[in-house]
Amino acid sequence: MKKTKQKIVKKPFWLLIAVILIGAAIFAIESQKPNIEPSKQVIEEKDSKYPKAQTFIGIEKWINSEPLKIEDLKGKVVLVDFWTYTCINCIRTLPYLESWDEKYRDDGLVIIGIHTPEFNFEKKYENVLKAVNDYGIKYPVALDNNYATWQLYQNRYWPHKYLIDMDGYVRYDHIGEGNYEETEKQIQELLNERMERMKDGKIEQEITYSNQTVDFSKIKTPEIYFGYKFTRGNLGNIKPDHEGVYKYSLGGRVARNEVYVSGTWKNNADNIELMGDSGEIILIYNAKRANIVAESSNNSKINVMVDNQYLTESTKGEDIMLENNRSIAYVSDSKLYSIANAEDYGDHFLSIKVSGKGFRIYTFTFG
Repeated sequence: MKKTKQKIVKKPFWLLIAVILIGAAIFAIESQKPNIEPSKQVIEEKDSKYPKAQTFIGIEKWINSEPLKIEDLKGKVVLVDFWTYTCINCIRTLPYLESWDEKYRDDGLVIIGIHTPEFNFEKKYENVLKAVNDYGIKYPVALDNNYATWQLYQNRYWPHKYLIDMDGYVRYDHIGEGNYEETEKQIQELLNERMERMKDGKIEQEITYSNQTVDFSKIKTPEIYFGYKFTRGNLGNIKPDHEGVYKYSLGGRVARNEVYVSGTWKNNADNIELMGDSGEIILIYNAKRANIVAESSNNSKINVMVDNQYLTESTKGEDIMLENNRSIAYVSDSKLYSIANAEDYGDHFLSIKVSGKGFRIYTFTFG
């Protein structure tokens, strides 16, 4: 058998040098990367002081993001905000959350809104998506319709913020509105802790001071809930304890912070529903601003008066239109409607005349 000589191809010398240089460059880059892994001492110290953050479970849908888990966010500072889109207290915190998202997103802050509904209509993806778009929210929002994540965090409030450090520990939390400066300082502290470990400078942003215009000490009327399951006992002449259709009329004494109605209304679990073509709701409240959470299957019209006068440009809520010297709104979408903004805190007589069967009101809230 004839042997065939195998030809040996020699690699050019310059190619070998290039391979060596590339390998050296990769090694240099990798060796200069900061080690974000905490030391054993750091973990032991945090274990003794702070609870570990829970992950997100039972989420039906995500908005503005693919599904996320706490463990996927290791190395980031995470702000978890429990909210629901018709909650006035939540709505008033949104500008601060949106500002922090814009200011600190590139510095390692991730804000996640856990949307846990108070009412059944807040479980609808399309309703939450519309609210997210209307409010201009750009951070991830998770629909926690069955309260799975809410319960895992042992939460009881809207809104409730949990601030989680880069190692997954809850370092700070705040219930309700306010404390914005302190919350932002805590955000900066955790971001600086992260940057120090990453050897990446320091936060230079100034704290945004609160311009909160609501004086909570002057609000004397609590939130008022309708429906036989949600009532807190301040429903005036409304039969609150079971489902049914009733015809109501106005007359007699009207107590402060009690709701009275006229017309034919159905008492549902979490709302009352107008069953006739017209009805009226009256309330003496002590606050400055008044809002309702409402919806209608028939594009109902409401005429709103405060202290027996139609509203003006300075006293109307954002959802009220001035039409033929009257202050009105058309109710269809399931949301919070801002209806009145009186000149001063104090007692005010509110009248809402409703036209259109199918109007449902869930709550009154105040500011």
